[in-house]
Amino acid sequence: MSLANDGLFREMRWFTPWQGRSEWVHFSLPATIQEVTGQESVKFGDLVLEALDTLIGLEMCEELFTPSNPGTQLSLSGCEIICNSSASHWQIRKLRDRLRLIQGSSKKNGSLYIYANQQGCEGEGREYFDGCALIAINGEIVAQASQFSLNDVEVCSATVDLDEIWDAWYPPARRMQVGGSPTYEHVKLGVSLTSAQQNPLLSPRLSAKRPAIVVEPEEEIGLAAGCWIWDYLRRSGQAGAFLPLSGGIDSAATAVIFFSTARLVHAAVQHGNQQVIKDMLRVCAEQPDSEWRPSTPQELCKRIFHTCFMGTQNSSEETRSRAKQLASAIGSWHIDMNFDIIVRSFTTLFTTLFGRTLRFRSEGGSNQEGLALQNIQSRVRMVLSYLFASTLTIVRGREGGGNLLVLGSANVDECLRGYLTKYDCSSADINPIGGISKGDLSNFLRFAKTEYGLDILESFTSATPTAELEPITNDYVQSDEVDMGCTYHELGLFGRLRKINKLGPWSMWIRLCNEWPNLSPTQVYHKTRFLWHYFVR
Repeated sequence: MSLANDGLFREMRWFTPWQGRSEWVHFSLPATIQEVTGQESVKFGDLVLEALDTLIGLEMCEELFTPSNPGTQLSLSGCEIICNSSASHWQIRKLRDRLRLIQGSSKKNGSLYIYANQQGCEGEGREYFDGCALIAINGEIVAQASQFSLNDVEVCSATVDLDEIWDAWYPPARRMQVGGSPTYEHVKLGVSLTSAQQNPLLSPRLSAKRPAIVVEPEEEIGLAAGCWIWDYLRRSGQAGAFLPLSGGIDSAATAVIFFSTARLVHAAVQHGNQQVIKDMLRVCAEQPDSEWRPSTPQELCKRIFHTCFMGTQNSSEETRSRAKQLASAIGSWHIDMNFDIIVRSFTTLFTTLFGRTLRFRSEGGSNQEGLALQNIQSRVRMVLSYLFASTLTIVRGREGGGNLLVLGSANVDECLRGYLTKYDCSSADINPIGGISKGDLSNFLRFAKTEYGLDILESFTSATPTAELEPITNDYVQSDEVDMGCTYHELGLFGRLRKINKLGPWSMWIRLCNEWPNLSPTQVYHKTRFLWHYFVR
């Protein structure tokens, strides 16, 4: 047995894996259960289920990803059906790997592979499990459930001919390996899984082979994060969500993801999903028997999604206008405001106490002073976000009041670099884009521009990323990439090599020397050292 013990999972903290391949023991049942069932013990261990007409082997989620997955040995020992009960969380582009392994195992071993996966959030809401249950026979898919859905449960089924598996077992090379496979103890089920109809002309029609359904990464972002937000929102009991909308790519992506949530909920309501309707009415403070239904995703957003442009004298009219237009396009309840009066209160207090005035670098101040002034703005936005999140339902007269979830908008690249202020707008209840790179977010917005009909997103993807925390002058406009000392492309590549390829500083330097042939090894060394320096700080 193999347990997941990396990434988000630490299963060996709670469980001890069964190590004996094809081994088992008699497990004595408690007296109370013996009294009810009349059974003294059960077989416990690595076993095979024996129906009257087929053998069924079992492997778990992580075992599919291991070099010697149990499905191979189970198939060689005579199991025609392999079942995998999984809890595989969503990662962008992960479904392709999962399908490749399932189809490869089913094709190589000759088996009917039945895969089930958890759907929705886990207990704490840190992960989203993307379902996509499926059935494959000899490497070809005959049934596939949706990957992203608001349904609590989805069931898929297929009718197959087990004789196709015997055909796949014919090659002599495979039969030679059967002799070296382990012998498994059987647990007899006493039931038949195949049709009793002997006349092939009257047998049920076989399910057709079909190509796998895999959405592109940019579409995945909207669907996965959209489903996750709705599951989190309905279970948290909150009255909606609040987002500081700055006019930049990150907050725009978070806003569009929530709009994707509204699109998913609206579609489910239109299809009569009673659980979604019940949850939606509760979140919107409607009575359980209310006949109100949103006519558009924008109408739903107007009820539960709140955005705010929190500007200062350092904000440009371009970002303010973009935020306002996007809010209008998705239907959020939007606030357009400045909070310079609060910033001045802080700087005035500082001057009163210490007799000196803080200045930005462009005004002759030091870098340390400039950072302090920038952080005042950032942290005030966080305080205002939670103020509004706890009071806007009162302002709007929502029956019963209620709090809003504060949404963050800090992408994974900036988190790796440490390019954020502690306790600023990155401090939130949930951060839908916390595991997504800037490059993928930009691609998502380009996709949403067309698929969601949000033309305003073109102005977001073409704009220079900027925090707008320093004064804009004729010859200076703050730039994120200049402040970070590296490009978002470099950060995205660093993140993939570190997380996915598991490379450390030395291995990454060697790889990047090949990836960046236009740079000398010394230049690559300085960039690699720079990125790792800020990552480990």
